[in-house]
Amino acid sequence: MSPLCDCCGEHVKKLSQQVSVMRKEIKNLRQLLDSAVRAHRKHMTSIQSIVSTIRPSEIDKHQPPQPPKTERSAQIALEQGNIQTVPIGYISSCFSVKNGTPRQPTICGPSRAMLRVQQSVFNNPEHALVGLEHYSHVWVIFLFHKNGHLSYKAKVKPPRLNGQRVGVYSTRSPHRPNALGLTLAKLDRIVGDTIHLSDIDMIAGTPVLDIKPYIPDYDSPHSRVDMDVEPYESDVGPPQIAAESLGEVTNTLNLQKNSGTKSSGMDAQLNLKVEQDSPDNDVVEGLLHRDKAEVDIPSKDDALCSAAPNVNTPPSLPENLHTVLAEVEAFVTQADFSQLSADVKYKVSDSSKSKLTESMEDSPGPCYGEEAYSTIAGWIRDPPVVNLEVRFTPHAKRELGEFLSPQPSGPPESDRPRFKFLHSAEEAVAAIRGVLSADPRSVYRRTRCRDRLFFFTLDTADITCWFGQGFAEVLQVRPVEHSLASV
Repeated sequence: MSPLCDCCGEHVKKLSQQVSVMRKEIKNLRQLLDSAVRAHRKHMTSIQSIVSTIRPSEIDKHQPPQPPKTERSAQIALEQGNIQTVPIGYISSCFSVKNGTPRQPTICGPSRAMLRVQQSVFNNPEHALVGLEHYSHVWVIFLFHKNGHLSYKAKVKPPRLNGQRVGVYSTRSPHRPNALGLTLAKLDRIVGDTIHLSDIDMIAGTPVLDIKPYIPDYDSPHSRVDMDVEPYESDVGPPQIAAESLGEVTNTLNLQKNSGTKSSGMDAQLNLKVEQDSPDNDVVEGLLHRDKAEVDIPSKDDALCSAAPNVNTPPSLPENLHTVLAEVEAFVTQADFSQLSADVKYKVSDSSKSKLTESMEDSPGPCYGEEAYSTIAGWIRDPPVVNLEVRFTPHAKRELGEFLSPQPSGPPESDRPRFKFLHSAEEAVAAIRGVLSADPRSVYRRTRCRDRLFFFTLDTADITCWFGQGFAEVLQVRPVEHSLASV
């Protein structure tokens, strides 16, 4: 048998690589098929258990049929957690397909969407939105309706981990036992029964199950306050107490600054009339003690041991102490009066404060106020996948510049393409940079399809790009087809 030539050897090597790739693909298909079979068996088991509980009952001819107990059955289902959700509306978004949609709302700031509350949920949907305009952000609870299947696994591979497996509940993967999503969107405005949102990560047609206002005092650990402290009654008038305290501090500072009269000893010279429970007391005392250390004025004990030529004549106040008093006065007068009144409103005795501190130190529960903190996984802020540099070809820039801003109403004034959600071409550039810098490709595309083009849709623009080593370059920007834009 004659030996193989070089070209035949390369051909055989290439075929061997293709065979190995095909074997891996077949293995992946088998795993998907097995998971689908298991999910099918679970569904069949649940259906059989439900059907087995239903027993046909013979109705007595002489006895009228009893009405169905719908309220009781609904109550039992609610107590057991078996409820049937109904969307309150569907998202109209600048992202029409999954490909290229940001995985988190902070990735693409200019992204916008609209949510119209359906009339089938409320007879007057605009009434359900009364008062929501006072909030800047809202929580949106929605359904991942484009998962493609209902199967899920206990461990998943987040794209930011580049193939590493972690538990599904430590990620925000859409493939979950209950395919529910949660996003924090910015509330731009409310027009009738329609909510205008920005900073979103939902595609067009997403079913929304509920919306809730974002309240930092409740939702952010860094903004929580201690609710155990009982406030004053509404008729006590804490603002008057705050005003009196603020006026006393300011008047005392002015007297000490302008009169120049001092008493014997440094503590008597710096005797500021500040109430003990005032929140600014610690700051004032800190500034005064700092200056006391800087000028190195002897204490009372040193003054008693030393011989003074004239005890009735007080020493002159150093010049830098006037500066400190001016800083204290500026701090007190420029303090937020509302914050001061709120702090005075929640004054407690020293004994209750000490008891509260001891109970917080002994109890393993969460801390509030300045003690509160939160932790996240390290790969969130330092992922294996780095951010990419985004570039635009001159041809892509010219094509993107042809797009016009949305037109409120009336017939189109030009044949040039228009955005529906984005306000300008500059905003579209920022949105494209946000999407591509986070590398929207899956792990499979990064490893197996590196040399292939990547397509995604943003508003009414169809974008073509490719990825290199550490960068992404936009090659073409064209208007989407009418059939796709209307979806």
